[in-house]
Amino acid sequence: MSTPAPHAAPLVLVTGASGYIGGRLVPALLDAGFRVRAMARHADRLQDRPWRDRVEVVEADVQDPASLEAALDGVDVAYYLIHAMGGGRSFADRDRQGARSFADASARAGVGRIVYLGGIHPEGEELSAHMASRKEVGDILLAGTVPAVVLRAAVILGSGSASFEIMRHLAERLPVMIAPQWLRNRIQPIAVRDVLHYLVGAALLDGAPKRTFDVGGPDVLTFAELLQAYARAAGLPQRRILTVPVLTPRLASHWIGLVTPVPTGIARPLVESLIHESVAAETDLRALIPAPEGGLTSVDRAIELALARVRELDVATAWHSATPAGAPSSPLPEDPEWSGGIVRGDERQRPVDASPEALWAVLEGIGGRRGWYSWRLGWISRGLMDRLVGGPGLRRGRRHPDKLAVGDALDWWRVERLERGRLLRLRAEMRVPGQAWLELGVQEADDGGSILHQRAIYHPHGLLGDLYWWAVWPFHGIVFGGMQRNIARAAEAAPPDSRRAVNTDTDTDTEETA
Repeated sequence: MSTPAPHAAPLVLVTGASGYIGGRLVPALLDAGFRVRAMARHADRLQDRPWRDRVEVVEADVQDPASLEAALDGVDVAYYLIHAMGGGRSFADRDRQGARSFADASARAGVGRIVYLGGIHPEGEELSAHMASRKEVGDILLAGTVPAVVLRAAVILGSGSASFEIMRHLAERLPVMIAPQWLRNRIQPIAVRDVLHYLVGAALLDGAPKRTFDVGGPDVLTFAELLQAYARAAGLPQRRILTVPVLTPRLASHWIGLVTPVPTGIARPLVESLIHESVAAETDLRALIPAPEGGLTSVDRAIELALARVRELDVATAWHSATPAGAPSSPLPEDPEWSGGIVRGDERQRPVDASPEALWAVLEGIGGRRGWYSWRLGWISRGLMDRLVGGPGLRRGRRHPDKLAVGDALDWWRVERLERGRLLRLRAEMRVPGQAWLELGVQEADDGGSILHQRAIYHPHGLLGDLYWWAVWPFHGIVFGGMQRNIARAAEAAPPDSRRAVNTDTDTDTEETA
């Protein structure tokens, strides 16, 4: 292991720092006194995180072994928090290759310990493809020369987690539901704050343990009972749940994709994990890492904390915090480094009788509950179509009602570039035969007002992509023209005292993690 400077705090590397757990682990490690290096495939995705100025950021990819050398240099403890959540056959290969590359690079760098977060699974049973891949990653890390601590958790309860969002939307939208019989299997949920407690504690374990530890909360119940617990916390009547033996994970994940904001591709591995009972087989870690102050968080308390954060619109990270593999890494089609292909576009500008600050406030607040200032029925219909084919649709909403950050999911878009007060660039993550962007910009006008710049860019893939563009082209005047007019009107109608100044501050960390 690399020797730190005298009296220097240990240096830890957090991979997947733009993801749900990684984004919350970084401030927890800082509060515990560690020096932190945050790793992401695209470093700019971390530029608006509240802890950005307190950490070292490194850009690296476990699928590119050469990029790991600088990331792991001088690291004492490395957290491996990377999972391939895509479909098809390639995700297991990516998981396998990434784990091997990271284990080998950690050994060459002299890392003292690797900490990995996987999932609880029963021994001796055939696992789903995703669960088997998670297990294989843990086995690869344990087989390496660097001592590895593998923590295995079941359902993680916290604001913004995929599990919590599935539970929340099912309970709130379906007073009566037909569910698969395996919804009666036992699970041992754990609050995200307790997961973070054990992850931080794993870096401080004495010696060099090289094994797995199961981590779970104090309550064991079924997912059906978990839905009832949410209903109680939310003040809803008891849900009626009818279980039938015919709903396969594939059908159930499609149903979840329609009813909740979590797309089918993300829902399916979570649903498949419920086929098996997920209960801790041992509690050895509790003897090595003292329980958090006040003890482990009960299911009821975990739901209350998470629900409060959701209602206050104060969600630190969400299941969609991490960007999908391969996006949004590609440059705009018009960038100098791009070559080949056809680029379609729709560009408009409009003078606005409002200050640049007032106009920017409208742009940064777009989407989510405020909508897109244009042909509401058309946006809703397109969102429903996207959900039917497994896309995110419009249900991801916003992380914060007023503020955006690079990497944020915004309905079916992803914030790719943000120059606060000047430019917002969004990349489409809806299912389209090509790549699409939407740019919204603000320019100060000579008369003290402002100019709204709006540009839609589309790079079609093949003939189908071109046909798609021309099929929707007749609606551009309604969609993009209406959007521009209504954004301008919203900025002009805002009373002077309600036009908030351009916000250059970032969110601050809060005491409770929910």
